[in-house]
Amino acid sequence: MSDSGQAAARGYDAVASQQKWSTYWQEHDTFKVVDDGSRERRYLLDMFAYPSGDLHMGHAEAFAIGDVTARYWRLKGYDVLHPVGWDSFGLPAENAAIKHDSHPAQWTYHNIDTQAASFRRYGISFDWSKRLHTSDEEYYRWTQWLFLQFFKKGLAYRKDSWANWCPNDQTVLANEQVKDGRCDRCGAVVTKRQLNQWYFKITDYAQRLLDDMDRLEGNWPDRVLTMQRNWIGRSEGAYVDFRIDGRDEPVRVFTTRPDTLFGATFMVVAPDAQLADEIVSDEQRPAFEEYLEQVKKQTEIERQSTEHEKTGVYLGAEATNPVNGAKIPVWAGDYVLSDYGTGAVMAVPAHDQRDLDFARRYGIEVIPVIDTGQADPRESGVATTGDGAYQNSGVLDGLENKAEAIAKVCEFLTDRRIGEPTVTYRLRDWLLSRQRFWGCPIPIIHCQTCGDVPVPDEQLPVKLPDLRGADLAPKGTSPLAGVEVRQWREVNCPRCGGPAERDTDTMDTFVDSSWYFLRYCNPQYSQGAFDGEAVRRWMPVSQYVGGVEHATMHLLYSRFFTKVLHDLGLVDFDEPFTKLMNQGQVVNEGKAMSKSLGNGVDLGKQIDEFGVDAVRTTVIFAGPPEEDIDWADVSPGASLKFLQRAWRVADDVTSDPGVDVTTGDVALRKITHKMISEITTLVEGQRFNVIVARCMELINAVRKAIDTGCGADDPAVREAVTFAAQAMSLFAPYVAEDMWELLGHQPSVASSSWPTADPALLVADEVTMVVQVNGKVRGKIQVSPDVDEDQARQLALADANVKRFVADKNIVKVIARLPRMLSLVVK
Repeated sequence: MSDSGQAAARGYDAVASQQKWSTYWQEHDTFKVVDDGSRERRYLLDMFAYPSGDLHMGHAEAFAIGDVTARYWRLKGYDVLHPVGWDSFGLPAENAAIKHDSHPAQWTYHNIDTQAASFRRYGISFDWSKRLHTSDEEYYRWTQWLFLQFFKKGLAYRKDSWANWCPNDQTVLANEQVKDGRCDRCGAVVTKRQLNQWYFKITDYAQRLLDDMDRLEGNWPDRVLTMQRNWIGRSEGAYVDFRIDGRDEPVRVFTTRPDTLFGATFMVVAPDAQLADEIVSDEQRPAFEEYLEQVKKQTEIERQSTEHEKTGVYLGAEATNPVNGAKIPVWAGDYVLSDYGTGAVMAVPAHDQRDLDFARRYGIEVIPVIDTGQADPRESGVATTGDGAYQNSGVLDGLENKAEAIAKVCEFLTDRRIGEPTVTYRLRDWLLSRQRFWGCPIPIIHCQTCGDVPVPDEQLPVKLPDLRGADLAPKGTSPLAGVEVRQWREVNCPRCGGPAERDTDTMDTFVDSSWYFLRYCNPQYSQGAFDGEAVRRWMPVSQYVGGVEHATMHLLYSRFFTKVLHDLGLVDFDEPFTKLMNQGQVVNEGKAMSKSLGNGVDLGKQIDEFGVDAVRTTVIFAGPPEEDIDWADVSPGASLKFLQRAWRVADDVTSDPGVDVTTGDVALRKITHKMISEITTLVEGQRFNVIVARCMELINAVRKAIDTGCGADDPAVREAVTFAAQAMSLFAPYVAEDMWELLGHQPSVASSSWPTADPALLVADEVTMVVQVNGKVRGKIQVSPDVDEDQARQLALADANVKRFVADKNIVKVIARLPRMLSLVVK
């Protein structure tokens, strides 16, 4: 007989319990918010699920973790918003639909229905009245409206640029969606492609995004804040204008070390930057174009690697070093990227290893401008990066302080209008165009007369055409540009009435998920993107739960969106998430689960074998929320046995529900109230795994009291099991409801009130005092918690073992840390 079958034979039937209480919660809207102002509000938000199939083990962990807090808050008397929804546009659904010869909408909504049923089975305390899907027309209408607000504010624009291109998914990717040179969706090696693309000007908010992280300290994981700071990448330095022979406009270059300008002996331009194509000489063009084709085959990771051998080609152009008038050659080099400023850098080979490697390879002059006391880089081949006395540096000669030298050269640049001090950021504007069908259409109409024209509000949403039966396989251009949707695409300009065309790209799905938490406050609201009054009541989010992998994408984009909406006057806060918790991954045998490794664990099968509560208990008990869980090291079978014991303990209670618990066994009552105090602290400290351990201890204590102590009819047993049911409802809601019912309480335990520990029962009758003699433990004595030093000394000296080590020696010093420790120093 299986574990579940044995449980049923003994009275606990996990399947029946799940069916019963899931139906009850649904019929009674147990977890629906009240929102009448009678209680303090708390908003618990889980990161969006993506409908790629049924729920998996990662979902099992992440949503169980969030549910602990949501259920605890309800028991504490808060009005809790815990919504559910799906991030339902995107590449995975479209690719899966193409593979299965289906329409993305059909594939997506089928998976949503599957996941919704699994969520209900898994017992997550969602308010289902707040449900939403980003691919619903009533949702993406407002995604389009928000895009247009950004456009009107000058924060949405389009331009021709080299973009990250996934050759497999046939679409562009934002920088944040490229991981180690590969597409974060499919793993294909990313290349570059020049396209006209839409961007959000997130760089306008770089400093605010950076500064406001100070307010998140202590409430967000340190590693997330560090990742965002590094991604934004603030750098202080200077802009320097270099003139290139034959070009009217100077080329503005950024450097963090303007004090080394006198050592700049050449310039390097990214081969794929527009500047390189502009300035290459006719004589050098064939060699340049051949080189450019070679560079296009490299990933950015390869080009930036310190182990990568730097290559380049002379462009047949010369520039003028603005601080000393020296003529310097201009090269194209693969270690410079096109999206770094103008795509050009000044090269100071004596003090930068990459520049030195390049200079030595191509025979370019090296001029040391700082005497660091290290070997001459021209001889050693090692760039010197330390501080020292400036030399060969004109106005800086003789200085030894770097800060002073930087300030002086910046003043020099500013006075001569050839540069200025500045701050730059690694962060680049958010590329949001996608050349795929299953996404939110960009609500812009292109008119040859009027330019880019917003779709009028009354014409929103711009709906996706049906395209059922059409070939949606990626071809390098959007399916919305195909001949079969010509009628959808060709429209009249809203301004001049002339012939025009809709934009055929769709938006990155991270746009959809950058504001969903606002819509959750009232998903049925039809007068705007979100209900401003409801948002004021509920936002910002009290606790957000999700994966650290979104640190520089979703979490950064959501912060940016919120700040823009604040500046537009649409919300009265500028940070969306007060607290953030990252959960770890569920792995198996030390490796991420995958079909190729054959180490996947099927969540549905685990639930079928052990029951929902056993799986939930296992993922919570496995370790702190932020740590990975190795399924090979845990035991849902052991969790099931614990749940069975707890159920039987509740079934054994024989006292009446209204009994006066204060008349019960004092020893058991003290254990119970100690657990109330400790578990309360543990929940609020998010040490969820220890909560399970404490519940196990409590059940064991009750079992012992029933079997060998006060008996099943003692009121203290009822009190203990009552709290056990409440505490267990945080991670094992079904068995907790059974226990609550067995105790004779009205359902549901989720609607009960979290108890407060009685301070009088938290006072220990005795504590163990450790006695040291000359630093070594010589005795352990039970003493009163309020023992004084004289009493402690007398008790210690009365102990036979302590007395033996003191003997006839003199006590020269007493160190008292009462009531836990007394230390005697003797000679």
